[in-house]
Amino acid sequence: MSVQPKARRIVLIAEFSIHPIGAGTSVGQYVKAAVRAMSEIPGLTLDVTPMSSVLEAENIGTILEAVEVSHRILRSMGAKRISSSLRIDERLDKHRKMSDKTKGLKRSTNARPYQAAIQRKRSRVARRKLRPPFS
Repeated sequence: MSVQPKARRIVLIAEFSIHPIGAGTSVGQYVKAAVRAMSEIPGLTLDVTPMSSVLEAENIGTILEAVEVSHRILRSMGAKRISSSLRIDERLDKHRKMSDKTKGLKRSTNARPYQAAIQRKRSRVARRKLRPPFS
């Protein structure tokens, strides 16, 4: 009985953002609807950040389905023009998930990446407040 080598799973990680144009400055209702629709796609892992969503899937079709569903939802909500941006990272030599990519950063900073950036900004602001004016 020969043992077949285990097939390596390929994971694609994508950064996706979508914006209805002409909908005003508050687009939260559109984004919520798109995220809700994407979260129902089987095989898609979704992480929502302040500026975009990070998508993870085992095939590119699932990623593209998320883009298509998002556009369809915004059109159904009355958007006359939609702008979206998609960046895809497909690593073929190593099985890496989006959580793996942030683990090293979290270990080295002892904080979540976003939290670390906020903390650095707060430190700079605090130092500025300590300086006397016009010195």
